[in-house]
Amino acid sequence: MIPPMRPVIVAGNWKMHTTPADAAELARTMEARTRVPGVTRVLCPPFVCLAPVRDALAGQNVGVGAQDVHHHLGGAFTGDISAPMLRDLATWVIVGHSERRRYHHETNEMVAEKVARAIENGLRPILCVGEELEVREEGAHVAEALVADQVMDALQPTTGEALATSGLVIAYEPIWAIGTGRNASGADAAAMAQAIRRAVDAASGDSIGLRGADTPVLYGGSVTGANIDQFFAEAEIDGALVGGASLKPDEMAAIVARAGLTAAARGLAPARS
Repeated sequence: MIPPMRPVIVAGNWKMHTTPADAAELARTMEARTRVPGVTRVLCPPFVCLAPVRDALAGQNVGVGAQDVHHHLGGAFTGDISAPMLRDLATWVIVGHSERRRYHHETNEMVAEKVARAIENGLRPILCVGEELEVREEGAHVAEALVADQVMDALQPTTGEALATSGLVIAYEPIWAIGTGRNASGADAAAMAQAIRRAVDAASGDSIGLRGADTPVLYGGSVTGANIDQFFAEAEIDGALVGGASLKPDEMAAIVARAGLTAAARGLAPARS
């Protein structure tokens, strides 16, 4: 049975799209089109759009998230943003996204420090993990081992009590299924979610108190309204980290509507007649 504390979450990562001039209107449109009981909604605009999106969503039940955070609290890091800078702008933050790992050469150790800085400053982290195509081609067991290492490394520096109360969310991004012509299936995502939860338990041991069974796992990787059903059909999947489709109101409305069915099935919202 799925624990009631595991919410259904749909987070939109706008990546390097929108400007302060148009982000607020898009946020208001997204909020109005995705009002579905039982679904936790989060929008993650670029840094320069955080303030207008925060203001546009004031009083609405939509979280605002940053797309990254630096692993130091301050210093001579031109162009970077620290966790204390985000506290009045966002309540969520994406950490370790595949594009940050690839293009900015972020290591597991850097990601772990980012998780710690986020939690210390009251930001709810969405930790991204996932494997490249060459790893997947070695077999599912190899991919699961790599992702498990990413999870365990990311949790090591954070103290037990802080981690247990952090609201940590983990997003599985199968990098091999993004732009390669190969599609991840719901079964692929569910198997990896199980591996992720085992890794959470292994990292926690008996002292931390964070349980894999209570940790929400999202699927992220070319999510659309057309393919989301197979992922939400899996009991191990608790939501989606949506990229390009999160800029399209029709797509997000479809994804959140499907999330609402899962929320109702879990008793998080009234069942629809």
